[in-house]
Formats: sequence, C-alpha cells, structure tokens
Amino acid sequence: MQEQGTISIHTENIFPVIKKFLYSDNEIFLRELVSNAVDASQKIKRLSSLGQFAGEVGDLIVDVKFDEAAKTITISDNGIGMTAEEIKKYINQIAFSGATEFMEKFKEANDANEIIGRFGLGFYSAFMVADKVEIQSLSYQEDAAPARWICDGSTSYEISEGTRTTRGTDVILHINDDSVEFLNQHRLQEILDKYAKFLPIPIHFGTKSTSEPDGEDEEGKPKYKSVDVANIINNTNPAWTKAPSELKDEDYLAFYRELYPYSMDEPLFWIHLNVDYPFNLTGILYFPKIKNELEVQRNKIKLYSRQVFITDEVKDIVPEFLMLLHGVIDSPDIPLNVSRSFLQADSNVKKINNYITKKVADKLQEIFKSDRKGFEEKWNDIGLFIKYGMLSDDKFAEKANEFCLVKNTDNESFTIKEYYEKVRDIQVDKDGNIVYLYTSDVAQQDGFISTAKSKGYEVLVLDGPLDTHFAAYLEQKGGEKVQLKRVDSDVIDKLIQKDEKVELTLSEEESKKVADVFEKSIGRADMKVEVDALHADELPVSVTIDEFMRRMKDMAKTGGGMGFYGTLPDNYKVTVNGNHPLVKRIVESEAEEGEKLAKQAFDLALLSRGLLTGADLTSFVKRSVEMI
Repeated sequence: MQEQGTISIHTENIFPVIKKFLYSDNEIFLRELVSNAVDASQKIKRLSSLGQFAGEVGDLIVDVKFDEAAKTITISDNGIGMTAEEIKKYINQIAFSGATEFMEKFKEANDANEIIGRFGLGFYSAFMVADKVEIQSLSYQEDAAPARWICDGSTSYEISEGTRTTRGTDVILHINDDSVEFLNQHRLQEILDKYAKFLPIPIHFGTKSTSEPDGEDEEGKPKYKSVDVANIINNTNPAWTKAPSELKDEDYLAFYRELYPYSMDEPLFWIHLNVDYPFNLTGILYFPKIKNELEVQRNKIKLYSRQVFITDEVKDIVPEFLMLLHGVIDSPDIPLNVSRSFLQADSNVKKINNYITKKVADKLQEIFKSDRKGFEEKWNDIGLFIKYGMLSDDKFAEKANEFCLVKNTDNESFTIKEYYEKVRDIQVDKDGNIVYLYTSDVAQQDGFISTAKSKGYEVLVLDGPLDTHFAAYLEQKGGEKVQLKRVDSDVIDKLIQKDEKVELTLSEEESKKVADVFEKSIGRADMKVEVDALHADELPVSVTIDEFMRRMKDMAKTGGGMGFYGTLPDNYKVTVNGNHPLVKRIVESEAEEGEKLAKQAFDLALLSRGLLTGADLTSFVKRSVEMI
C-alpha cells in the first residue's frame, strides 16, 4: 500500500500562518502532541469501559524521546491508534478554504472552541519546529494494518504501510536547524514540567537518578546508592480532580508545596471549586500570607483545560483583586484563541468570574462566623486583600461588609457595623456627623492619639497602602453621615466640634501680637499661623495638615487619579492655643524672649510629628540646653 496526495487545505500558505500567526510560542508544539497522545490513551480506556474494545488495555503511558544525533523528537502512546483512512480523515483534512478565511475565523470568539478542537490543527504545530513529520500508527481495531504518514511541511504527503507492531501511535519530528534548542534534555524537561505536570496519563521522559538503601557501613549506619529510574513527569491525579470529601488539610498543603516548591510560607486557607452547571469548573484557590504592602504577585493562578496547562494569564477569569491568590483553575468551557494562549471574551468567562468571586466571599464569611478569633488573628495577612476586593468589586463589597474588620489603637477588632454602633453616640459633632478618627502612624501620631483618647474618643488604625482609599469607602458606605478625619489633621476640638464654646482669654490686640511673634520666629511660608481658643490644658502649639489636601496627596501617591495634588507643596497649619499659660508668657515677654519661646514651642510641635530634622533639630537641642 502506498499513496501520495495533497492535504486538503486548499492553500499553500497555511503552514506559514501556523508557524508565525497561530502559535506565538513554538514550545507549544510539545504540549499539543503530548495532549493528543493523552487523548488517544483516554479514548482506548473509554472504549474498553463501554465494551467496545475486548482486548487488554494494559498500562497506558505516553513516552517522549529525543535523539540529538538523528535530530528527532518522538512522542509515542499505546492508545487508540489510527488506520490509514483515519489518518487521511484527521490529519489531512484541515477544514479551511484559505489562509484569509482562517485568519478571519481566528478573530471570531465564537469559533475559537471549534478551531482548537480540531485534532489536525494541534498536530500541525509540529511544523513550527520540524521540517519533516512522520506518523507510525496501529489502530486498536481487529486486523488493522499499521500505517505510515510523512510530510515535509508542504501540502504534499505520502501514506504507506507502517512498521508499528503494537497498538498506538508514534509521532516523529525531524527538527529543523532553527529549533535545535529542543534537542536538549533540560529544555524538554522544562517544557514537560510546565505543560504536562498534571496530565491524566503518565508521561515518561528518560530516566532520573535517585538513591536507595544499600546496606550498612562499618559503623552500622545505613548506606545509599544512586540508581536510575523511569522519569515520570506528572501527577496523574492532582488534588483538584478529587472530591473535597476525599482530601484532608495535609493533602491540600502537600499540593500547595507541589505547585510552589520554593514558597517559604504555607497558605492561610483555601477554597475547593467544583461546579458542573452552567459551566464545568474545578480547582483550588489558596490564600497566601499577604504582607501589609502592595506586593501583588500576579501569575500565581494557573489555568488548565482537562489537566493540560494553558496559561497563568487569568485576569479575565479571575477578578483583579483575586489575582493575589494562588492555585489552579481547570475548565474545558473557557474559550481560548487558537494557540490556547489567550482568553476570548465570552459570557462563560463573566459567569466564571462572578462564581469565583461569590465562592471566595462565602468562604471568608464562613470562616468569620465559625471562628471569629482565628479570623481576627489572620486579619493582618488577609486585610489588604479584602479591602482591595471591596474597593474594586461592588458585589464582593456587599458581602465583605459583614466580615471586613477595622482595628483601634488598643488592637480591638470590629466589623464596620459594630464600630459604627460603638462610636455613633460619642463621636458626633454639633451638625450630627459621626466622626471616625484614625491614625496612619501610631508611633508618630501618639501625642494626637493620647489627646483624643483623653476625651473618650476611639482612634482607628488605618496604616495600610490602600487605607487612604478605604477611608473614602467608609465615608460612603460605612454608615449614615460618617466622616473620617486623621487624628493629626487638626486640634481635637476642631475635629469633633461640639456646641460648647471656649472663650479666648487674649484680647484682639494680644492675639495679633502672638500671631506676629510666631510668624516671625517660624519664618516659613508653608506654615500658616492661627491663634485659637482651646482648653488651657491642650498643647500650646499644634502643627497639622488639612485632611482633604493630605488625603488627595496620599491618593496621588497610590495611583488614585489625583496626580494634580501630588505636585502641590505641603502646607501646614500652626494652631496656637491662646489660652495656654505659655502663650500668656509670650505676650508678657520682651520681643527677643517671646520669639525664643515661640520658636521653642513650635519646634516641640514639629518634633512630636517627626518633622524636625537636620540643622533645625541641632539648633533645637542647643537651645533646649541653654534654657534648662
């Protein structure tokens, strides 16, 4: 039997298209050919289970070999095999009328599944790296004859009687000069580790060295020897393919270490995804420890389709904030482009996105309700992630409002609703606004915190990279008439203004004199001096920055679309307590002495805020020694 013919693609331009357009990364050829071999293996298993194959299935395995001298790579399986007629049907007929039509089909999202589903197209990825491809196959069918097919990358092929004596298929690639990098043990191992790590049929690639017991030495200690064993690439039954009821915590942790062998930390907890309607989706998502900084380690979630690795670019399937998670998602229903490298816009993608968001929110709520203490202990590791989700996804925020925590300076935790109830009757100003005081730096703002607490007020700790934006979220959705003010953005009586009015003991003339003395002693255009009526036991001088301006500048630093404010200089307000005894001394002092006292009081205020540095700090220390 010998036959020559022309591959039914009706154009001689299809191979350049495959090489340059269809597959963006030529290493994908090995994924496609190994996946085809796995499919062939699963088909014989399926036929046997249906009673349509009475022979011995045997131990199914896919074998990958290379011969550097002969410049060949061979992918072999003992699966269903093909007859000559089936080779002609599945290999020769690529159902496109021309390269132009092919490229048009590629652009249509609805056609993507149909395109990638064609056996022949995946097979032809071999011509990305080979200038000649040979198939040797023997079908499972009784009395089938072995068949051989060979093609040099043109539209011509030759089919003849083959030499294979056992069921299955060999695909032999004669590697071209541009692709000799793949005739390398390490390179092929790398590709197989990437794409075939969890395929459902064992993938064999040469041997590897391991150690085994070899008796004892003279001191009675065990000896080991190095032996070569079969190198099986994959775990054929990874954790995500099992039912959650089959797995224990140690199984999930072991799988995490399998996915991320170099990770130093164990995950906090995980979610096992398992849904078969209205789409098929399985997977495990792990919550890693997230430091209190925006170290968004993307590309940690791997997308598989029937256990074949596709990509770690999952931004369309997984909401932006969930990109902080690690793990695996496997779905045959996710539409891909022809090379399987990129996702296509599709209603299923949106449904999967929404499903994953809901599952994550439900899991967090479940943990919060069942073990609030444990949830609070994990908050420092998961708080950033939850706030990120609330700021970027309204549906997630609706659920997260029930388990999102805020902490005060005493390290007590509250839900958003609990905190609202706690302060609503105490921290209310004369206009009925409920004022949440907060600190972004407990140590640096300690003086302001102490003053607030002395009045019975609570102070929240909002010191994370997203907390400027989260403060705005709390104002919008944290409760009726809520305002957030940083504890150092003004004197406490101005932050929460009550009806009570404190009278200024200075005359108008004395107030002007105090303002003039401070302005002269400070001598800085960015410091606006105000003399105010405060309680006598309040600080003599406070240096603050307006809440609105500071918040806009902070948002500009974190990319909040406030870039204009980021370019503006800092402007501070210097509040002089006109009722403090020190201010009365300044009024009564000679000009030089008054300016010295004013400068000292101002520097103390700067020092309490960490704003006194360099030569100004040196002068302050020297002046302080002189005044003792």
